[in-house]
Amino acid sequence: MSQVHFDVMNARVTFKNVPLHALSKYTFKDVIAASEEFKKISGVDECIIIQTASRVEIFLVSNVETSDSPDARRPEGRTLVLNQIKDTWVPLSSLDQNDIDHFDQTLEVYKGDDVYLHLLRLASGLDSPVIGKQEIFDEIVLSSAKAKSAGVSGKILNKLFESVIRLSYRMRDTTGIANEVISLGDVAIKLVDEKAGLDAKKKILLIGTGESAAMVAKALKKKDINFDVTSRTIDRATGFTTLLSGNPIEFNEVLAGFDKYDIIFVATTSDYFLITYDSIRLVMEEKKKGTLILDLSDPRTVAEGIAALPGIKLLFRDQIYEIYEESVKARMSIVPAVEKIISKEVPVLSATMKRFDA
Repeated sequence: MSQVHFDVMNARVTFKNVPLHALSKYTFKDVIAASEEFKKISGVDECIIIQTASRVEIFLVSNVETSDSPDARRPEGRTLVLNQIKDTWVPLSSLDQNDIDHFDQTLEVYKGDDVYLHLLRLASGLDSPVIGKQEIFDEIVLSSAKAKSAGVSGKILNKLFESVIRLSYRMRDTTGIANEVISLGDVAIKLVDEKAGLDAKKKILLIGTGESAAMVAKALKKKDINFDVTSRTIDRATGFTTLLSGNPIEFNEVLAGFDKYDIIFVATTSDYFLITYDSIRLVMEEKKKGTLILDLSDPRTVAEGIAALPGIKLLFRDQIYEIYEESVKARMSIVPAVEKIISKEVPVLSATMKRFDA
């Protein structure tokens, strides 16, 4: 005789398997409305969606009969789950055909203890682009509260998220993983502010759409400073700004109007020089005011020769990276302590959730 029980599932697309500029295509304009649509999947009773600049994560609870509950980790179960989630996700997003064709290779689907482990790592800051950063924890708290208020979550997800939030508060407090966390963007903004002054009157450009560029964009947004963003294609710049703010600009348009910018951050993964003496010489020769350029790229993508142009002040990643590396090393030394706590708490959390099942 079959028994009714529940499965807690997590389906996610993150910065780890999708470029940041492409992640916006997977996002939902209305998270609560999207949650309601996922609840229409047969057997799904609860839903919480966490959506940030680095991830889109869906947490579901389905009540099913044991005999009809294929394990998502087995081929037949995984195919069923992927198809149901895909059929719901695609119409709610702006995915193109290529994304849809490769959706099952992009999407990660987990259930049970794997979900509890991931959620604890996420809330403690271990799975954030910047380890220990507060934003993802705040988003978990906010997403849980919104879902509860809208009635799209229920007693199972509410209990799970409340438990994870409480445990994460304790982990962050006892280990210090979230103390004085700084990103590469924070250090870059501080240096530029010291060298040239950073305020709303300055015309600012960000070249790049990767993780380093995202850190700069977040730091600028935190200071409420407007900026333009450019990349190799306007689609990349547009996708990036959709998630991280900024105004997308064509790269050729940027080169032609290079002289109008006071501060330029370059954070790309290009393997050749994007900015050279010859590419900006004509437009910069007549500029009266100075321009500060900080190249955060590794390898460098701004040719040192441009410093010969009048008014150009050129800084490189080396000048700030030591400070950033010290911060990263300090937090990495704490990671084992956080992981040890998580390894002890997952079985406890799992047992708590199984009591609901009983």
